[in-house]
Amino acid sequence: MTAKNIVIVGGGLTGALAALALARDGHRVDLYERRGDIRDATIVHGRSINLAISTRGLTALERVGLRQHALDMAVPMRGRRMHGEDLSTTFQPYSADPKENIYSISRGGLNRFLIEHAAEEDNVTLHFDHRCIEVDPRSGVVTFSDDKTGETVEASGDLVIGADGAYSAVRQNLMVGDLFDFSQEYLSHGYMELYIPAAEGGEFAIEKNALHIWPRGHFMMIALPNDDGSFTGTLFWPLKGDAAFSNLKDAEQVKRFFKEWFPDVPVLVPDLEEQYLSGSPSSLVTIRCQPWVVGKTVLVGDSAHAIVPFYGQGMNAGFEDVRILCEQLEERPEDLEAALKSYQELRIGNGNAIADLALANFYEMQDHVAKPLFLLNKKFSNLLQKLFPGWYRSLYSMVSFSNTPYEEAVRIARSQDQAIRFIFPLLALIIVAAIVWSLT
Repeated sequence: MTAKNIVIVGGGLTGALAALALARDGHRVDLYERRGDIRDATIVHGRSINLAISTRGLTALERVGLRQHALDMAVPMRGRRMHGEDLSTTFQPYSADPKENIYSISRGGLNRFLIEHAAEEDNVTLHFDHRCIEVDPRSGVVTFSDDKTGETVEASGDLVIGADGAYSAVRQNLMVGDLFDFSQEYLSHGYMELYIPAAEGGEFAIEKNALHIWPRGHFMMIALPNDDGSFTGTLFWPLKGDAAFSNLKDAEQVKRFFKEWFPDVPVLVPDLEEQYLSGSPSSLVTIRCQPWVVGKTVLVGDSAHAIVPFYGQGMNAGFEDVRILCEQLEERPEDLEAALKSYQELRIGNGNAIADLALANFYEMQDHVAKPLFLLNKKFSNLLQKLFPGWYRSLYSMVSFSNTPYEEAVRIARSQDQAIRFIFPLLALIIVAAIVWSLT
């Protein structure tokens, strides 16, 4: 492979993986991050939303030899544990195959882990406290402000990768040019985290190997396990109107509200009122744009396609971007333009597809998961997967437990649904006819 000089803007999860993967492919990488070095930071609970890593993310980590290391940091989740208002619980497995799990992993812990491994590569240089202020996408020149010294720093490369998140400075610079489409859509809901400590002796206070959901119609709470016995709980509530964050202004209101809607939570969170009143909700946004490639500059991860977290695919989709970008560069070592064009063609449609699925899953999780018809449909889907493993695969399984492109997974699921709607009434008619015939 022809080694390239690559500038990566953003040292979060996707940028850190990109630095590591491209360095191991033989390229020279300079990574610039506006925040300080995460290796020196104390990872605190707050605005992270614990991450669910699944097949796509693990496949990207496997490419750099870190799949098992990541799994060692994670807690497997085999399905959803639903919590009713009457304190009853039900369990919904993610898959008919008990080996298919998603994994809860610390965002900060994984980010630090990837930065540590990237730092060990001889051809990676890390620059922290560097804020991107200008990008010339066609020449591959990026200008940064060194926030420690106040100096302006210029970096250039054969390739510039924008991995600087939903509010990407790189993307903002690309938008200055002509024919750049951009949209952002905010949910009417926001999110706020609650830390659920481990029980006495470091035990898990609720079921360890599950994603816990408290669905309440137009609002909900979820909780994901941490490897120390604690859980990261997240409230997804409206920003305005009924059950809005702003409606609870003092400890007594918080206590009454949780007692009514989440009666088992106060026992799990001893300092519930203090945590709630000291926090503030954050927004949830879906960002779409096109093109992802301008000149020598390419977008990956949230910079290209920020999505809401309700399908657990945000990080997985970003890691898949990195894997596919690396594969295209590897396949076309002498033709950067063709490699970037191929990457863009492979990813934009899939980025839009997972954004749509994540929004749809938001409404499913906050309401539908508690309804009998939804539960019956899930059981039916798992039964079909057991009976016809070579033909039927649920949409959730294709998204979470395979590397099937998102667009293709949606197409297959629709085709299967059409076949089921045709075949099963016909099968029922044949059975009825056979019964009638046997009785005559």
